[in-house]
Amino acid sequence: MAQSFDRAAEDLGNIVHLEHVNTRVPDQGLATIFYVSGLGLTRDPYLMTGVDNMWANIGRSQFHLPTGKPQRVRGTTGLVLPDRAALLRRLERVREPLAGTEFDFREEEMHVLVTSPWGNRIRVHTPDRRFGRITLGLPYVAFDVPRGAAEGIARFYQQVFATPASVEQGAGGLTARAVVGPDQFLSFEETDRTLPPFDGHHVQIYIANFSRPYRWLLERNLITQEDDQHQWRFEQIVDPEDLRPLFEVEHEVRSMRHPFFNRHLVNRDPAQTNRSFAPEHESWRWAMAQ
Repeated sequence: MAQSFDRAAEDLGNIVHLEHVNTRVPDQGLATIFYVSGLGLTRDPYLMTGVDNMWANIGRSQFHLPTGKPQRVRGTTGLVLPDRAALLRRLERVREPLAGTEFDFREEEMHVLVTSPWGNRIRVHTPDRRFGRITLGLPYVAFDVPRGAAEGIARFYQQVFATPASVEQGAGGLTARAVVGPDQFLSFEETDRTLPPFDGHHVQIYIANFSRPYRWLLERNLITQEDDQHQWRFEQIVDPEDLRPLFEVEHEVRSMRHPFFNRHLVNRDPAQTNRSFAPEHESWRWAMAQ
């Protein structure tokens, strides 16, 4: 008998990659201590190399960290990093230079929960087949949303962006999950907590059919910015059935013709130091073998 495969598990939909999460930070020095020395990420050596912005590479994705009034994702960003013990040592070493900020971390069973100097929550997982082949990457952003929003949010990504989306019952309530790339997703977890006002932070996605979602949003006055030929933005997620506003987070939407699509990102092995240097081992491969 022929082997059976779950072909639907390979479906992506129109959104093909979650490339970056953008939050402003007020201090590039503290950002370097946290994102590079603490988390062990790699500053992009080619772009945004000045003192007013930093792009930090995470496998095929990035954090974008322009200087300004701090912004906070209304939820939690999920990372995969290769070595929990090494991460904990790095985070412990940056406690002193980050004293007086909101920086903190604690071990939990399935991840390390880290808080940035400006209050952004990050869950750091070790490589796990839940995240496919990723050994270094940005598999998800989990947003906190009001009660009653999850089902409409799932419809929004299904109908407007033609990407697989589902609604699941979790311990705290309903959660909508939308596929945004191989082994990447956005989730929207209902909560009773009062959410702070939206402060302008954004996520960036690449899509294959660039014009269809654009036309749908434009016809409903939901496009907030026309950047260039390859990029536009919107902020409001609505229920496509009645256009009821459900949640705000800016989406920077790029076409697959954008010159940055599939750009090679440099990723270092943070275990390499001047005291324990091994030639030809400076780089980290973001994905494990099949």
